[in-house]
Amino acid sequence: MHQKPTDELDKQLENTKPEQLAGYYKENDKYMPDDEKGFYYYMKDVIESKNILLKDIYLQAGVSEKYGSKILSGEKHTKNRDLIIRLCIAGHFSLNEINRALKIYEMSPLYSKDRRDAAIIVAVNNRKYDMDEIDDILEAQGFMKLSKEE
Repeated sequence: MHQKPTDELDKQLENTKPEQLAGYYKENDKYMPDDEKGFYYYMKDVIESKNILLKDIYLQAGVSEKYGSKILSGEKHTKNRDLIIRLCIAGHFSLNEINRALKIYEMSPLYSKDRRDAAIIVAVNNRKYDMDEIDDILEAQGFMKLSKEE
């Protein structure tokens, strides 16, 4: 799935009249996520671009393949934002990619004014994708670990 930059779509919308919306949707449908499947396709595309196997992502994120695939496919829904972040980090997502995944999943993106999120952002920006290393950073700052407790 090709991505059209959001700013390109924003530019197009500047000159779009309400009666032209149907045409805009039709023309740009492939760039717009369809609720549940949007998350699956987005995750799949990013993960494929990183050449990382799904089973390795599930292992790194600390979830079973069965549960992880149900979350990605939309068969199961989680309210656990940390789980989505763990899946993204295990997939070596950039900060923008993580935030996009969270938004598509209808969760709040990582927020630099939130102290715990800021620690996660710093870890990601420094290409730290090892859960234990990120947990050490979080614990050193007095925050709850990102990985699930065993």
